[in-house]
Amino acid sequence: MRYFTYDVFTDRAFEGNQLAVFPDARGLTAQQMQTLTREMSYSESTFILPAEAPGTDIRMRIFTPGSELPMAGHPTIGSTFALADEGVIASGRDKFVFGLGVGPTTVELTWAEGALAFAWMDQKIPEFREPASPRADIIRAAGIDPAAVDQTKLPVEEISCGNPFIFVPVATRAAVDAAEPDPSVMKRVKSAFPGGHVGVFVFSTEPVDHDVTAYARMFAHGQGVAEDPATGSANGPLGCYLVKHKLAPATGDMICRQGVAMGRPSRLHIRITRAGDRAITRVQVGGKAVRVAEGNIVATAPRE
Repeated sequence: MRYFTYDVFTDRAFEGNQLAVFPDARGLTAQQMQTLTREMSYSESTFILPAEAPGTDIRMRIFTPGSELPMAGHPTIGSTFALADEGVIASGRDKFVFGLGVGPTTVELTWAEGALAFAWMDQKIPEFREPASPRADIIRAAGIDPAAVDQTKLPVEEISCGNPFIFVPVATRAAVDAAEPDPSVMKRVKSAFPGGHVGVFVFSTEPVDHDVTAYARMFAHGQGVAEDPATGSANGPLGCYLVKHKLAPATGDMICRQGVAMGRPSRLHIRITRAGDRAITRVQVGGKAVRVAEGNIVATAPRE
């Protein structure tokens, strides 16, 4: 079985978030997909299957080392580049629709000299909830100085655009870098969304680079991901948080820098659309990806 590895939300190899893509996963069981994901040992792997729903081009399943996800950002962007490189997505096509666990998911495509240059994925309209776990427990789980959170005068909030994340604002980039999550406490943090996989997203809007809106880290020990270098499904909700609390313009593009503390710097583009001053009408996360390696699985993963 062939697979490719990509670095996502970067245009440079050995940066960004690593992804394994299995371009033809027909015949694999869910257990085998989970086994292969653990073997690859990246934060996610994707498995491409024939389309199942009308209006979609392919079906894609996404796994972390710990569980299957209904959607995710870097797997969608990275798999888009993989399918374009393989010719499954024809050069010049402006849209491609993935069938994900959350339903049809559109990706808009930009090309340059016949190669895919950039991809924007659509995410669901945000849903905001009060965290189910106490604020103090969340801050302790992330290993953050409570004073760094209090200085922002901003709420700790859980938001989902397909996957739920708990957002913890801190005053400075140094406070983000200083976070030392406690895995045992992190695994006890509860989601306010039924069946939600808890990820804690720590960020600061302290100015870093002239074009960067936020600087962040994401921890998801319950999914087998101690830290994620680039979390597309969290950056859509991040953009919604920033707009809601007037930390960014009501509409327009933003950039989040993530993974720097891991030595895997990533650039995630966020686009939030609103109808005037009313509710958010569209959430998009975009970026680039580069192929790093390819190979073949020669062993047989156990069946269910």
